[in-house]
Amino acid sequence: MGSDIDGRDTSPVPPPLDRADARAWCAVAVARLSCDQPEAALEAARQAIGRDPQDEWGHRLVGAALERLGRDTEAVAAAREAVRLAPGSWAARLRLASALRRIPGRWREAWAEARRAVRFAPDEPDPHVLCGDLALLRGDHDGAARAYGAALRRRRDHPAAWVNLGLALLRWQRPRDHHDPAWEADPRDTGRARRALETWSRQVRVILAVATAGICAAVLLPGLLPGANGHPGTRRLSGVQGLLGMHGLPGVHDLPGPHDLPAMRGDVRVVGALALAAVLVVCLRQAARVGAWTYVPGMLRRDLRLFMSVALGLLTPAAYLAELATLPEPGAASLHEGGGVWAGATGLVLLNPVVALAVRLLAETWRGRPLAALRRFATALHVPSSSRMRPPASSAMPSRVPPPAQRPASSATPPRVPPQAPPPVPSRVPPPAQPPVRPAGSGVADRGRAAAADRAAARDIAVAYWIVAARAWQAAAVLMLLPFVTTVPFAAVACLAVPVGLLHARTTGAPRPDDRWLATALTAPAVAALCAAAAGAAHALMGPGPAVVALWRCAWGALAFGAAAFAVRAVRAWWRGGPGPWRASLVPSESRGARIPGDLTPSAGLSEEVRHAAAYSRNVVLACTGADGPRALAVSAVTSVSPAGEFRLIAGDEAWDAVRRDPRVVLFVGDPRFWAEVRGVAVPDDDVLRVTPRQVLMREYPGRHQARTR
Repeated sequence: MGSDIDGRDTSPVPPPLDRADARAWCAVAVARLSCDQPEAALEAARQAIGRDPQDEWGHRLVGAALERLGRDTEAVAAAREAVRLAPGSWAARLRLASALRRIPGRWREAWAEARRAVRFAPDEPDPHVLCGDLALLRGDHDGAARAYGAALRRRRDHPAAWVNLGLALLRWQRPRDHHDPAWEADPRDTGRARRALETWSRQVRVILAVATAGICAAVLLPGLLPGANGHPGTRRLSGVQGLLGMHGLPGVHDLPGPHDLPAMRGDVRVVGALALAAVLVVCLRQAARVGAWTYVPGMLRRDLRLFMSVALGLLTPAAYLAELATLPEPGAASLHEGGGVWAGATGLVLLNPVVALAVRLLAETWRGRPLAALRRFATALHVPSSSRMRPPASSAMPSRVPPPAQRPASSATPPRVPPQAPPPVPSRVPPPAQPPVRPAGSGVADRGRAAAADRAAARDIAVAYWIVAARAWQAAAVLMLLPFVTTVPFAAVACLAVPVGLLHARTTGAPRPDDRWLATALTAPAVAALCAAAAGAAHALMGPGPAVVALWRCAWGALAFGAAAFAVRAVRAWWRGGPGPWRASLVPSESRGARIPGDLTPSAGLSEEVRHAAAYSRNVVLACTGADGPRALAVSAVTSVSPAGEFRLIAGDEAWDAVRRDPRVVLFVGDPRFWAEVRGVAVPDDDVLRVTPRQVLMREYPGRHQARTR
């Protein structure tokens, strides 16, 4: 590498024809990714790297293709190479963050790269959307909503931001919500710990429930047997007693009598203590399988289902001990000795699965804001198709195309591709400027991608409607019980809130799915509430009568019909393996096909005139944000301009401080014929500032065209 007396790089740059050919191959890779052909896109991106290894755009496309093929580790390596070549490229940082979020234990690094992308390009929506996705994965719904709001302020027609904002308002949780992506632990370790805790809780509750059932039988059956507690059935069976004894079968003398009941209570407690010994064995066995004990408190905070399971696993033994401590003597006449404590402890041990299911249903039904989410989902569906399919302005290829005769003879012709792939780009003819690549059948592909982007919104709309139906059903059931605790007129008026709320759901603009079971589930609570309101009004005006009873029966029948519709829809979804009417069916949107994602947009290219002017001009000015506002600073020297178009500058301390404050800079390069304005991002690297261009504007000096005209 040569250099002049000022230390500037004078090495010959690669010929522009190879660079144009590489960018043409990159455009082909983008088109193939848009058509969901990652293998063909990977081949085209590698062809681009072979022609220009210093262009970070090709490495980004390789990483995107590898990520879609499921080769996450290789995708991260390709994205890191793009960042190494252009550390100030927000698109490269975005690509690296997107690849890192799929690697377990790399969430913090992905978050840092996404925040750098936001800092480098705060006017772009995609970095904000990725920050929202990362926050949503961790369960930070408020942070995700702020990030999606920032993205939508920059681009209102971003369907993925609208859909995921609705999920944030619904307080969506991913299936493995017990694991925090920010933890350095392997998700498989926390998954094993979760399974061990759930298995421990289930085994403990089953063992104690079986033991409690035996205790209840020992306590209740003696009071129901003939002859117990002086029952007259003893005399009736005395004639059969000898016959049973002759054949070696137990007779009435083997049944417990009144004098045996106190001793029998001690035997029952001994058997109950054996059940506790079995529980201890289960605890020791499952505790050895947990392993990741340090993460268990965080897992319990994040996962409601796991928290309920562990809580019941701890409460059930305590209730069982209380049951043994207050155990009454066997016999129906002595059940009052245990009092309500024994009955409550026994009910908790036997019915804790029902309690857990009820708490989970209430928590999942009343979490989040489904009506606000429906408005966001509807907005995502109503995004115009033209805005979905347009490429970003920076993706256009240069309009100045060298003639085919200037192509070097060594450039190879791209291989033939299958008919469904985009047509190959000959090495001697670069693609046209507008559009960059328009493969055959791309109109159908665009419509397919738009439909794919809408599927997530349509599915989430259906689930949100089921949540609204569940809320209406539960509210109607509670309001119908109000006449038993409050005045009848007040209960009749309160029941009208259910149909009013369902009508309000229709004002969100979200289309109701074509599902007869959902229609039934939405109609049943409204009918039940109206019947209950009519029954309350009739009771207040005419008093109790047959009409009031008929209306109440209709109300409860409508609620039962709505519950049956939910059960049928749930069983149908379980049988077919499709999405059901529950929160687990909610899906986030990654509408990569709605437009060219930001991590696939091309890097800003530099013409040879700008390269030459920057390398040899002594009139270079750096505009940056200082402590007291914008500042224009003279650049000591431009040491080199990389083949990818990156500037390496030697500047003073004031410029370094300004770059640390705000990396966005503007570089003005002067030439006797023109001047260029290079807007980019500066990143400190050893003793130089590396400026990655984002936009390049070339202007002639005022008056030069008038002089040429004269």
